Amino acid sequence: MAKDTEKLIRQLSLISYLMAERRPVTALEIRRDVEGYSAMNEDAFARRFYADRSELDSLGIALTVERPVDGVAEQENYSLRPENFHLPAIAFSDAELAALQTALSLLDGEFAYAEPLRLALQQISWGRANPLREPAQRSVALAITASAGGHDLSQRLAKIETAIFRNKTITFDYYTMASDQTGTRKVDPYHLLFKGEFYLLGYAHERQALRVFRLSRIQGKVAYATKAEHDFKGPPEGFDPRPYANRAEWQFGDVAGGAEIEISERIAWQIERHFGRFGEIQPSGTNGDIVFATPYADRRQLAAWVLRLGEHGRVLGPPELERELADRIELLYERHRGPSLDLAAPIVVSADEQDEADVAAAIAATGAARRTETSIRPERFARLVTLASILIQAGRAGVKLDAREICERMQISDAELREDINVLNVVNFGGGSYVLYAEIDDEGRIEVDPEPYSDNFARPARLLPVEAKALVAAIDLIGEHLPEGSLASAREKIVAALGADPMQQGLHVADAGGDDSAIARVASEAINERKLLALHYYKPNEDEFTTRVVEPYALVNGREGWYVAAFDPERDDVRHFRLDRIRHAEVTDTSYEPRPEVNPAAEIDGWLRTGEVEASRIARVWVSCERARWAREERRVAQELADGSVIVEHPFKGTDFLVRDILGEAGDAVVLEPADAREAVLATVQRLRAAAVR
Repeated sequence: MAKDTEKLIRQLSLISYLMAERRPVTALEIRRDVEGYSAMNEDAFARRFYADRSELDSLGIALTVERPVDGVAEQENYSLRPENFHLPAIAFSDAELAALQTALSLLDGEFAYAEPLRLALQQISWGRANPLREPAQRSVALAITASAGGHDLSQRLAKIETAIFRNKTITFDYYTMASDQTGTRKVDPYHLLFKGEFYLLGYAHERQALRVFRLSRIQGKVAYATKAEHDFKGPPEGFDPRPYANRAEWQFGDVAGGAEIEISERIAWQIERHFGRFGEIQPSGTNGDIVFATPYADRRQLAAWVLRLGEHGRVLGPPELERELADRIELLYERHRGPSLDLAAPIVVSADEQDEADVAAAIAATGAARRTETSIRPERFARLVTLASILIQAGRAGVKLDAREICERMQISDAELREDINVLNVVNFGGGSYVLYAEIDDEGRIEVDPEPYSDNFARPARLLPVEAKALVAAIDLIGEHLPEGSLASAREKIVAALGADPMQQGLHVADAGGDDSAIARVASEAINERKLLALHYYKPNEDEFTTRVVEPYALVNGREGWYVAAFDPERDDVRHFRLDRIRHAEVTDTSYEPRPEVNPAAEIDGWLRTGEVEASRIARVWVSCERARWAREERRVAQELADGSVIVEHPFKGTDFLVRDILGEAGDAVVLEPADAREAVLATVQRLRAAAVR
């Protein structure tokens, strides 16, 4: 029998024994009566019993230890309070359970924590109709699901998750984008952060400071630094991941100064609503303009953000940021004003090298698009206690279970189910008495004979840390995009039952960009009531407001944020309206009949995920050597140049959209072709130059 299996039998038997005795017991009694300990000598028992207690404690199952006054260790007494093992009952409403089921149905198959999420939902819905069998709501669709994304990244994520759980120092090779260098890092991992990508927050030994690492830039395998059981005690007191999750792009790094930016009345509402958390907002004069004061670490990134605002943003200070912006405008002008740009010589790639690159790109694209197996496997302990509760419930009801259905419900193979049942069949509470006996017959039916002390596992166990993290992360990922209150109120009840917010236990999902929770609630109401939705919508590329009355079908997320997918009768087609661009939304009194041909989830594997809109044109864009590293991550490289710069393909549907993207690169990107797009960039830059002179 494998050591891990022996350990699980010991730990489950220890729990059952302590809860069956319902009194403090000595170590000698445990060694004599609990399965797995009796054959050990005294030293081996002391080591194994201490290790088992420590591991159970790390799983949130704390034994009570009563030490005698005279300090004789052999006379220590141990017990397990039921509340330290069982999950408190949570009074979910039907709407909350339906919303939690929707979370799983939306995330199942891609979410990196889908399997522990499935077990967590099984536990918290105890005694209610199984939410995993309820029909899914169709008011939400997800293109971004916190998937690990490919085999290598999945392996890194799983190893880091385990290292956080076990307080193990890790080592890995890391590519630093800013310096274009790869070096070995030794890190105490504290927390995982999902912000469109997975990031690791941890103490970097080389820097002797807290640093953030993007998992996709880790090279090769992640390894443990030592063979010790634990390497550090956990995050320092007061550690809070939220400041790292809620930073603007210009705030990554050490603060270099503070800026003041005047925003015109036309977009002041949008900046205040969606960027106000990155600084402070003050009125400017009486015409509705505002001043946005924000700390910054990267002057270029802040200048790039201001450039994307076009004529609606103006830097008031400090002088170095004013100069940075003026220099960037001039750089854009100089690089676009001629009919062409002087380029370095192209690097010639052999046919064999190109074939290899094409194959690698095809594999990467297939891996990204495919619905892959989730990367985080729940601890087998969690799976066993969940299975035990399912089996006991069936045994007491006198019903046989379908083995295939249980495999599907728990996402395990037939071999894994049979092995788990064999383990549970030998778990006992002492004296040769077992918790349950189950077997699978020739027709694939599971018959269960529960023992009297099966009460110990008849109620759901507390959520293990990875289950709690998965549950709250799923809620935070979907946010307030289901019917109002159904997920938010469920989250409050879960945190109250757990006694702590799992966000502090190693995983945090950052607020999505391109979102607006208030608008989402209005849109959800219209979707559920099948009412027309009136929108006052800002189109930043054209710098215009439009009023639309649409048939809303679903809220969907994508690379750029959250959208309401709707049929626009005026355009006679489906349109997607990004929530942060909706200045005002109102549910009308007019009902509509859903159109069977409208599929709001049709685009989740298309432009919502890839960013490439159907019928897009392709621009050839030169990117400077200083920014080429970032371009290689985001765009298809058409040509490598000898000076380190690159030419990339940039899909775009509207020229105004492309112009904003090029402005946002602050002079480090130049449109080579088509000519009309290059001229459009130049025209916009000339207006910005003229405005700066006034």
